[in-house]
Amino acid sequence: MNFEKALKELKSGKKIIRVGWSGAENYVRLIRESTLDGKTLTPYFVIHVDGEGYTMFQPTVCDLLAEDWKLVD
Repeated sequence: MNFEKALKELKSGKKIIRVGWSGAENYVRLIRESTLDGKTLTPYFVIHVDGEGYTMFQPTVCDLLAEDWKLVD
């Protein structure tokens, strides 16, 4: 699926990954708006990577234009 469709899935709470990735990446997920120390945190993406846990994820232009996104259980 393309990123437009994948984004809808992220917004509904699903996890996604690109088929073209062949590394330790497990999935990308959306972290909704929250608060920290009384301040608002805007929504952001994280990626879960084997051996590293979660880290921030910012899609590249290639990711945004890719057609190989899929849902992860």
